[in-house]
Amino acid sequence: MARDCWKPARLGDLVSIKHGWPFKSELFSDDLTGRPIVVAVGNFQYTGGFRFDTTGVKEYCGEYPRDYELAADDILLVMTCQTSGGEILGIPARVPGDGRVYLHNQRLGKVVLKRPDLADPKFLYWTFLSKPFNFELCASATGTKIVHTAPTRIEAYQFDLPPLPEQRAIAAVLGALDDKIEVNRKMARVLEEIARAVFTSWFVDFDPVRRRPLSGPTLALALPESLAALFPTRLVNSPLGEVPEGWRVVALGDWIDTVKGRSYKSEELVPSETALVTLKSFARGGGYRPDGLKAYAGTYKPEQVVAPGELVVACTDVTQAAEVIGRPAIVRASREFKTLIASLDTLIIRPRDGAVTRAFLYFLGGTDAFVAHTYAHTTGTTVLHLAKQAVPSFQFALPPLALVRRFDALASPALARLQGLADETATLAALRDTLLPKLISGELRIADAKRIVERAV
Repeated sequence: MARDCWKPARLGDLVSIKHGWPFKSELFSDDLTGRPIVVAVGNFQYTGGFRFDTTGVKEYCGEYPRDYELAADDILLVMTCQTSGGEILGIPARVPGDGRVYLHNQRLGKVVLKRPDLADPKFLYWTFLSKPFNFELCASATGTKIVHTAPTRIEAYQFDLPPLPEQRAIAAVLGALDDKIEVNRKMARVLEEIARAVFTSWFVDFDPVRRRPLSGPTLALALPESLAALFPTRLVNSPLGEVPEGWRVVALGDWIDTVKGRSYKSEELVPSETALVTLKSFARGGGYRPDGLKAYAGTYKPEQVVAPGELVVACTDVTQAAEVIGRPAIVRASREFKTLIASLDTLIIRPRDGAVTRAFLYFLGGTDAFVAHTYAHTTGTTVLHLAKQAVPSFQFALPPLALVRRFDALASPALARLQGLADETATLAALRDTLLPKLISGELRIADAKRIVERAV
């Protein structure tokens, strides 16, 4: 369709932006019991969309106006940014249709469509992600350290609007990339959950031992004969409670080496091919966030270099729920940086010999026992700090080497596949970010964009 069919438009003529409700923080709860969830600015990704799985989620325990319950596919815009650059102002996210009730909180603007005959909400979503939209909101924002926009400023945005069929075609092209990215994320979660379930069954709940019959060679949990034979036939008492017979209770420090990360100065955080793995590299509840890297041009020790696939643990935490400290993450390769260095907030965990593996240690670090142990070895109130001996002093039942290797043979390929999915997702996201401004501006034809996306997905 010709670019000359596009018409100048003012956003406020197409939609209205509704303020959220000031929900009372004293009625927030970290316990997820099925009550309504209060959407917060921290739940947004900088690239658009929500990240409920890697950020703090809070339920609301009090009464509220039902007008502030959100429906699936409602679009919310961020109206407050805690950095002076305003990078997240106007960033959109769609409410998921997962059966949960989500609440429209203050500092978020709900997009209410007024002219469905002129504007498609899916196209508007991508318009909200465009740089010109963010730049205009930043230019008109108020505040210094914390910047704010308002519904009237958002509604004042002017842009060229294509005809409705072309809007839908543009949204479909960009949505196809987003859908594939979401599929990759779900697949990654499933792979990790399967490996974690196996680890828990074998090394925490000891199911293959508990479910053995009193006699006979029957296999617990349908395990192959060769694998079932690696488990003993009974549990015995230990300082940790019942553990499989023959498994020793050991301290983790006897089987690993730990390296504390590098302290740094703000003037060293300049463009470079080297980056720091920081506290922001840890997802809440465990796991790795590649967007937490900080470019770094300072000095470091060779042992502080983190190779892709290595295990790190967060040493500090600024969240009241302690959702990061002591939690493990596996560092991924970066396309942007050649060398990764552990920062002061990061502890590198390295297996000392073959008795334990990275995969075994990663899932061990995600157990309730490990999390409770490390939390018990923290100090501080506003900012938590992990004690030096917190990780090395953790005790666990060490399985025989053959069984550790069998688990590693199952888990390591799954973790490697996670890296592959992360690489593919990064490629798709980069392609989406490249196509977005070209499609929104009419520079790229829909047919050409479709061919590019079809090759990618």
